[in-house]
Amino acid sequence: MWLFVMLQLLGLVSVYPTGAPTGACEDMLPRHSGVQAQTLPAPYTLLTNTKTFEPGRPVTVTITGPEYRGVLLEARTGSSTLALGSWSLPPPDTRFLECAGNPQGAVTHSNTNLKGNSTVYTWIPPDSSSPVYFMATVAQQRTVFWVNVKSVTLSRGKCSLGLASNAERAEEKRLLVFLLGFLMLHVLG
Repeated sequence: MWLFVMLQLLGLVSVYPTGAPTGACEDMLPRHSGVQAQTLPAPYTLLTNTKTFEPGRPVTVTITGPEYRGVLLEARTGSSTLALGSWSLPPPDTRFLECAGNPQGAVTHSNTNLKGNSTVYTWIPPDSSSPVYFMATVAQQRTVFWVNVKSVTLSRGKCSLGLASNAERAEEKRLLVFLLGFLMLHVLG
């Protein structure tokens, strides 16, 4: 009888050591039974390698702060609760989570191993003109987690097809000045 009662109680406790459930995609809640999110500001920051995005051009996201065990990371736009874009090769100890019908719509933990500032996530933007931000739930442990950790908003960058970077433009100017000088010497000389 005692074993039956223990098994029933264990069945009431939901723990997700291998990642967030698909049901967490919209509200970002980890479904840890009987546990509420922290109300103090999160000790985590979502840092990106850019303030703009272009379709298909990877954007990296790093969660800085104390080491953590659990994560749910998505890209979003506006007030939508749907994951946007796709994630590329999840880092060690993480995996894809299907959100909004996209098999690579989010990244979550695949175990409870510690993850830290060296864990870099790579997002592939879709063809969207709307500003984008990243949203995460970060868990230090089962009973200590923060929801709605938000990055800065990224705006759509200009298409760089055929456009040179500043360094490339400076090199082109130096070459052009050299060629003009060379031509002037030959024409006038």
